[in-house]
Amino acid sequence: MGDRSYEYIIVGGGLAGASAVEGIRELDKNGAVLLIASEKHLPYDRPPLTKKLWFGKKKVEDIFLHDQKFYDQNGVTLAQGVPVTALDPKQKKITTGIGNEFRFKKLLLATGGVPRALPIPGGDLEGICYFRTLDDYLKLRSESMEGKKAVVIGGGFIGSEIAAALAMNKIDVTMIFPDSYLVSKVFPEYLGRALLDQFLSRGIKVLANEKPSAFSKQGGRFTTHTAGGKKVESDMVIVGIGIAPSLDLPRRAGLQTANGVIVDGYLQASLPGIYAAGDIAFFPYQALGKQTRVEHWDNALNQGKQAGLNMAGAHKPYDYMPYFFSDLFEFGYEAVGEVDAQLETFADWQKENDTGVIYYLKDGKVRGAMMCNVWDKVPAARELILKAAPMTPESLRGAIR
Repeated sequence: MGDRSYEYIIVGGGLAGASAVEGIRELDKNGAVLLIASEKHLPYDRPPLTKKLWFGKKKVEDIFLHDQKFYDQNGVTLAQGVPVTALDPKQKKITTGIGNEFRFKKLLLATGGVPRALPIPGGDLEGICYFRTLDDYLKLRSESMEGKKAVVIGGGFIGSEIAAALAMNKIDVTMIFPDSYLVSKVFPEYLGRALLDQFLSRGIKVLANEKPSAFSKQGGRFTTHTAGGKKVESDMVIVGIGIAPSLDLPRRAGLQTANGVIVDGYLQASLPGIYAAGDIAFFPYQALGKQTRVEHWDNALNQGKQAGLNMAGAHKPYDYMPYFFSDLFEFGYEAVGEVDAQLETFADWQKENDTGVIYYLKDGKVRGAMMCNVWDKVPAARELILKAAPMTPESLRGAIR
């Protein structure tokens, strides 16, 4: 890897890390950059892993953010398949799993998160897929032949997307999740139940209000045992129950953490010269007036770039409002702001539970909006949230079309 001392070290080879390279190079064309990643692949986009790759709309070679030439031309040293095991903020030094040490002036933590595991008997059986990475997709794709049976644990974003993708590829899917309808943390109940009906109409079997209690395996086939006493046999088990931020490294280094690495408005962590961005960053979301962590593509893209800019001297606060998106069969949406099912909601439908806008309100003010099969309206939704004016259902009707 050449020189052991770098102006900038980026720990994490996902979208936030790759975007930070772009930010750094906008202001500093020459400072030495090391991007070090635990995965062996070049940085890639994750959304296609549960979406377009399954539908034939993208090929694997299309999901890489940049080719090798980009990193070479920008003077970026890549270390792939190399875990970082220690961070010494005082000596400004990192240590890798094979004992190599590298020094830095500025460091970005962009390590994202790891899939939450099921702490139940058989939860660590070989072959159970805790879906997160390109390698997970490649393995699952190779196993997903028509007529195979799959159990999907989880009814949130990842579980729902994977179940839909498998079903569209003619896999016999059974979903198991603890809530009574889909994506219950985000969708209002009326929408979650309507989408659940769509999944059922597609032949997906659903065990709602259920949890897996154990897994067993015999002759290459899995049996999922549920808390309610049911047994489901399958060729594959895919678990998509969310991620936990990768906090072991920053905690051992003495950085302040909560639900992520605590950063200020400039994405600086609690010790000098260290920044965090993407899924791992617990940052001040200025438009909502709260400290939070956002696990979506658009946040990693823009926050990573801003961290890179600030590492190179921009000193500009991160005030961007990220959006997120998903596709579940014919139902697609874009959402921005605080989309929490516990908030009051008002739905302005053009076609019920299909096309329209759901507004999420607190104290009569719009905190978030979900545009369902309504496209290119995220800027209008941001404007409405930032206005923070008292709104009524009457004033919201037709506000975004």
